[in-house]
Amino acid sequence: MAYSQVIVGTTSSHPAVRKIGLEDLKDALSKGVDDFLAMPSHVFFLCLIYPIAVLFLARLISGYDVLPLLFPIAAGSALLGPFAAVGLYELSKQREEGREVSWRDAFDFIRCRSFGALMALGLVLLAVFFAWLTVAHLIYIKNFGEAPAASIPHFFTQIVTTGAGWRLIIVGNAVGFLFAVLVLTISVVSFPLLVDCELGAAPAVLTSIRVVLANPVTMAIWGLIVASLLVIGGIVFLLGLAVVLPILGHSTWHLYRKVVQV
Repeated sequence: MAYSQVIVGTTSSHPAVRKIGLEDLKDALSKGVDDFLAMPSHVFFLCLIYPIAVLFLARLISGYDVLPLLFPIAAGSALLGPFAAVGLYELSKQREEGREVSWRDAFDFIRCRSFGALMALGLVLLAVFFAWLTVAHLIYIKNFGEAPAASIPHFFTQIVTTGAGWRLIIVGNAVGFLFAVLVLTISVVSFPLLVDCELGAAPAVLTSIRVVLANPVTMAIWGLIVASLLVIGGIVFLLGLAVVLPILGHSTWHLYRKVVQV
């Protein structure tokens, strides 16, 4: 019964979905920046964990035999972003309510009634992340075989100067794009919705899908904005994500408020 409540929830009603436009995206980003400026110490504390964790994971598996996975890990970590930003949604929610917040309040989502559904959906994103790594590794093997790179320069030379390398880049990015679209579709509002309401994981995902279907162009632009900001944030050894991720997290909360009526 408890498992069923986590997945399906306890209510048969579903939130209403609105249509939004580019001005709404601009306003959501503006409010996200405002939240970030109002709570910088808190979001820096939270979001430095994200790039450091990625760097630590890359270092943990470092070696010429796993070089092909370093870029998929760095890029694929964005697939976990909606779950990593749960604490930011909580901060934006509390600030919206006019409450005084501290970094400790970011962990109040642990006490929310949909905590089980949040964890279940987080596990789904983790499964998608590992599926992406598996597919990326298979694409590499298909083009270069299973022999490890002789050195880091040799690896990068293979990638940028050979036909197999360019096939890897094109196919890998195309497949990665599909994974990104999948995650955007199922999570664009599902996590903030679960932070805000008592709901099951399945209805939250369904609401997110309905949002995308109701606003395909706007959500595509939002996905492009997210991807562009993450690339910018990742340029300086991912440390820029300590600024980009909180802004996106807070902005996602305000995007959810605009597009979902609860």
